[in-house]
Amino acid sequence: MKLSTKGRYGLKAMFELAKRYGEGPIPLKSIADSQDISENYLEQLISVLKKEGIVNSVRGAQGGYLLASPPKDITVGRILRALEGNLAPTDCVIKDEAFKCDKEDFCVTKTIWVKIRDSINDVIDSVTLQDMVDEHYKMNKNKGYMYYI
Repeated sequence: MKLSTKGRYGLKAMFELAKRYGEGPIPLKSIADSQDISENYLEQLISVLKKEGIVNSVRGAQGGYLLASPPKDITVGRILRALEGNLAPTDCVIKDEAFKCDKEDFCVTKTIWVKIRDSINDVIDSVTLQDMVDEHYKMNKNKGYMYYI
């Protein structure tokens, strides 16, 4: 499975909002600059995330975007599904679709696709934006400091 730029850039933008959670509305340009994403493209992604109720917008000179819920309540899975749709590796294992293959009852590969789907879902549904922020700060804890003994 390979994510498109929608999923990758959208997650980066959401991470930026999570990192700055509590600071009030963040201008789109600031998010785009921080994460090196085209502002026009980011506008399209944020529109989808707003429609899904994951982000809110504030109009005006001091306006921008902010998370609709605390970072601990927003999973990577929710973001990726909003932007990418279902992440199942094949059509035959999408739970919501009525796709029926003629060989489904004796297809040995379907069991593999189900395991892949479930593994992906387990990972993306267990990681929140807060987990990403915490990991970011842990990774960058000592950057920029020199310790001498």
